[in-house]
Amino acid sequence: MFEAKAIATDDKATLYAELVTQARGLLAGEPDMIANAANFAALVFDAVPDINWAGFYLFDGKELVVGPFQGKPACIRIAIGRGVCGTAAQTRETQLIRDVHEFDGHIACDAASNSEIVVPLVKADGSLLGVWDVDSPSVARFDDEDRKGMEALCRVFMETLA
Repeated sequence: MFEAKAIATDDKATLYAELVTQARGLLAGEPDMIANAANFAALVFDAVPDINWAGFYLFDGKELVVGPFQGKPACIRIAIGRGVCGTAAQTRETQLIRDVHEFDGHIACDAASNSEIVVPLVKADGSLLGVWDVDSPSVARFDDEDRKGMEALCRVFMETLA
């Protein structure tokens, strides 16, 4: 059985390196994407400080549909190109948003969210799986270290699909 280790550090690079190691162990050998997504969201939500939502929006061929997550109930469907998640899906680029209230077209699923990072999840064949979305109640919570760390975590998740 997997047992998460407490990560006590103010160093983001160390935090994400530890999380990558834990995610690999947690997801190893499990072929079910939904099970892995649920555990991945729980791991990140539990370990990363100052966040209020962490989860997946999965592409159904037309739009993004909420998948496994941790946090308050969320918007169910997001159009490609709409909001931070839809923009990440459309551009296939990580969106690091300092203040969501300054993002034109932001979709406020939780009024407490003030900053957001969204990583697009692209399969090896180039098709879109969805996005990984993390929100914080703090303005400017996410920076380039978080971008690098979240992208590294998402690579671990995507490896389970191969």
